[in-house]
Amino acid sequence: MSDPGRGPADVPAEPPVAAPAFGDRLDGARRYVELLAGEGVVRGLIGPREVPRLWERHVLNSVAVAEAVPHGARVVDVGSGAGLPGIPLALARPDLTLTLVEPMARRVEFLQHVVEELGTGWTVVRGRAEEKSVVRAVGPVDVVTARAVAPLPRLVGWVRGMLRPGAQLVALVGATAAAEVPALVPELAAAGMRDVHVRPVGTELGEAATQVVVMTRAGR
Repeated sequence: MSDPGRGPADVPAEPPVAAPAFGDRLDGARRYVELLAGEGVVRGLIGPREVPRLWERHVLNSVAVAEAVPHGARVVDVGSGAGLPGIPLALARPDLTLTLVEPMARRVEFLQHVVEELGTGWTVVRGRAEEKSVVRAVGPVDVVTARAVAPLPRLVGWVRGMLRPGAQLVALVGATAAAEVPALVPELAAAGMRDVHVRPVGTELGEAATQVVVMTRAGR
């Protein structure tokens, strides 16, 4: 699917911090931004007003998660939508194995198209994270990522079945959600999570810097 009204001039150029962030996969990141600015808008996955700030607000903001993810991890991005944060994260970290989980058909179609365009071999699974069929399809997981999917207690309830003891949930959150984390620790602990903390990430990315909530599935 293409939009004849949207051409290369509508695609924002990458900021200087993108080159060190993506290394030899910068061309892949550029192509992903083109797809977000074109088909992502046409399919209703990205608002037209978001196009000028795709790099800082969405793509590099997702890359910031990389420093919270262990080397060689098997990562599942739940409620992936347009592929955020999973696709930028895996582009910046080729050592990771990525699975994108998304329930909506039109979003799944876009994700599959991106995977084909970038030639990465990532896996796309249609369904909800809490469904047993999805858990089986995903297989072993080291890290689950999510970006603005749901409040943390609800998100934990959805993804807990994917998390073996010792696996981590790394959730991109805004300032309001981050401020609520201390009050949520008892509820998250009761749900089987430990070492719950807020971590600033991506300081080298300038305005794309953000924060994540990191927690680990307890061994029970």
